[in-house]
Amino acid sequence: MSGAIAARFAGLLDNRWGRIALALLAGAGAALVHPPFGFLPGLLGYPLLLLLADRPESVKGGMKGGFWVGWLAGFAYFFIGCWWVAEAFLVNPAQAWMAPFAASLLPAGMGLFWGLATMAYRRFRPAGARRVLLFAALFALMEWTRGHVLTGFPWNPAGAGWAAGSAMSQFASVAGVYGLGLVTVAAVSAVAPLADAGPRRLRLIAAGLGVLALAGLFAFGALRLSSARSSDTPTLVRLVQADIPQDYKWSPEAYQAILGRYLELTSRPVQSGGLPDVVIWPEGALPTTANDLFASPDAQAVAAALRTGQTLLAGLSRGEADPTAETGARYYNSLFALHDEGATGLRIDAVYDKHRLVPFGEYLPMGALMSKIGVRSLVHVPADFSAGPTPAPISLAGAPPAQPLICYEALYPGFTPATAATRPAWIVNVSNDAWFGKTSGPRQHLNLASYRALETGLPVARATPTGVSAMIDPWGRIVQGKRLDPGQAGVIDVRLPQAAPPTLYGRWGDLGFAVFLIIMLVTGRGRAARAGPGR
Repeated sequence: MSGAIAARFAGLLDNRWGRIALALLAGAGAALVHPPFGFLPGLLGYPLLLLLADRPESVKGGMKGGFWVGWLAGFAYFFIGCWWVAEAFLVNPAQAWMAPFAASLLPAGMGLFWGLATMAYRRFRPAGARRVLLFAALFALMEWTRGHVLTGFPWNPAGAGWAAGSAMSQFASVAGVYGLGLVTVAAVSAVAPLADAGPRRLRLIAAGLGVLALAGLFAFGALRLSSARSSDTPTLVRLVQADIPQDYKWSPEAYQAILGRYLELTSRPVQSGGLPDVVIWPEGALPTTANDLFASPDAQAVAAALRTGQTLLAGLSRGEADPTAETGARYYNSLFALHDEGATGLRIDAVYDKHRLVPFGEYLPMGALMSKIGVRSLVHVPADFSAGPTPAPISLAGAPPAQPLICYEALYPGFTPATAATRPAWIVNVSNDAWFGKTSGPRQHLNLASYRALETGLPVARATPTGVSAMIDPWGRIVQGKRLDPGQAGVIDVRLPQAAPPTLYGRWGDLGFAVFLIIMLVTGRGRAARAGPGR
């Protein structure tokens, strides 16, 4: 760094408002790395955050200052990464008043994890370049915690900044998305010591090791992709995207039109000939419950759109009588496996109930208090949804066993069994991204869901009403030509890709990440730096 540039940068670091601006810039840059932006220079936001947390004064002094620079950076990161949640509250004009609160309170809450990471770093940071390892380890630990505490919200972890399916993303098959984030943050943050005083040789070595780590990620991924041999199974899958906007979906006159659109797309001939073995409708495909659908003549219309032997996987809500519940029933967000038996109609082969529910979307935390101030969840059933059991694969007639993941369950690593006895052949991710319109949300959701393919070595079939529907191969890549973007209606007919061999992450889970984390914590702790004011 030249003398003039270094002096200006140091001046910003030593100025309260300059530090605030740089903290916001660090978080914004890191957020812009994620799809659909792909601004890779934004990775420099991590070393910038490290340098800000190094300052004894930070924003308010000592550990408190360490917390505030992290919180400001986290707020900017999650505001850019999650602003699309406000779109869901604009669907219903009566709930539009909650949109600005959702867009600001969510990043404010998520930013706490970044603040805790930088506060802990400020407390324990060692002298010299080894502090890079401690910073990356504490940051990754808080990322993992964010994905687990209070059911977790693992949206856009640092590792998912690499586009799924790219060479840089393949390390997720070894250590998962959290392990990939740990190595990424450590590697890019290794340039931070270049701003230090002291022996230039040691600073250059640290930066060089960071470059080598990034090169190692690329080399590993390129080698893995070079040996990736994707082959098709005989199973023909049809993904249905009807392009139904969410604000149109729940108007009383829309039901028959929506049902007709799904039936037409379901019965459409395959251009290359043959008959789909499995047809997949997205989450919340129809604006009705499964109970009402099966009790009406419309169930016969659904059966008529299928052919004997076909299986329909349909995302539908359902109610179940329960005298202990306040409303006398419990409601579930479910995926039904319906097999066409011909003359006898549809047979329910399996029902998967969503296990991990969306706060405020599917259930209301602190329900009594929130109801008093006028806050209500977004579900269109008489009560909040109830959580189903721990995810487990379902058996299908005429198709290999599948692991369903409904909506944002696809954000969570580890929901798909990986042992030989229980490992399914594929993952079915149905989602209702219509809530988020043509924002960045659906594209980021696709990228995050694709990491489940990388981690498990299983293909992912993803269906949305209007979001991004696609078939994803076991290496996280979208099968060529098998994608429908927001605003597009149609079907994707594709042979189910053959699963890859079980990955190291599939066998070990987060064990590899934990080993890397402990090594970095122990190596990076070292001798503490001299205490600053307020430490």
